[in-house]
Amino acid sequence: MIKLFLPLFMLLMITGCKKSELEASNSTAVHLEKLDEPKEAYQVAPPKAISEKLLPDENQSPITPKKMDTISKKIIKNGNMKIQVGDIKKAQNQVADILKKNNAYIQTEQFQNTDVDDNLDLVIRVPHKNFDALINSFSEGVGSVLSKNISSDDVTEEYTNVSIKLANKKIYLEKYRDMLRSASTTKDMIEIQETIRELEDEIDVAEGRLRFIDDRVNYSTLNLSLYKEKVRSSATSKIGFGSRFADSVTEGWNSFVSFLLGIISFWPFLLIIPMIIYLWRKWRTRKTK
Repeated sequence: MIKLFLPLFMLLMITGCKKSELEASNSTAVHLEKLDEPKEAYQVAPPKAISEKLLPDENQSPITPKKMDTISKKIIKNGNMKIQVGDIKKAQNQVADILKKNNAYIQTEQFQNTDVDDNLDLVIRVPHKNFDALINSFSEGVGSVLSKNISSDDVTEEYTNVSIKLANKKIYLEKYRDMLRSASTTKDMIEIQETIRELEDEIDVAEGRLRFIDDRVNYSTLNLSLYKEKVRSSATSKIGFGSRFADSVTEGWNSFVSFLLGIISFWPFLLIIPMIIYLWRKWRTRKTK
């Protein structure tokens, strides 16, 4: 009996060993497959070497750090008004009250007093939200509006473009500053410093342009002209008859002097005409004889 069970036991042992080896090989294959997976997803890309070949191309527009489509509308409002008034001083006081109510101020003021009229020219800056109310106040209570011109200029596109270029230049500026810290030769340092200086100048110009646009958008501009015509009549004119008579005499004398000087300016012709007459008479006398 022992001789019969011994071969069967050996067969079972051999089968179990082969099965264990097969499982072990399958497990090893699974581990190998996991090890062969790509590691790009787990690795961080190494930083670019700072060299002259890797200097950024300023003609390309990188992704800006903020969304430019969130910029609100940029509308610049300007106006020109000419108002005829009865009294410049009174109208000036009315204008001062209207400016105070609308938080506006006078940027420039110019007054002209002539024999024909009085003119007070004002350049007024007013908050954008109060511009229409200011125009209505001047149209209703100051005097007779002779002319009015209101314009609106949408500068949203220009503001957006300048903002994008400014953000890009700031990105390039930081890159060049990093390169300057890693520059190895004096030549590279000088070239990078010159580029940094140019970028800083361009950034200053762009920031100045944005500030100017913001100022024009936040505060509208109105050119206001107050006009008073001086009436000349016998009843109201300050110039009397005696002054008018003296002016007329003076004007007549000036006209006579101008006429006399004009005749004198033809003196060459005054000399030629008598000689022509003399020669003509002499020729006629000879012909008659």
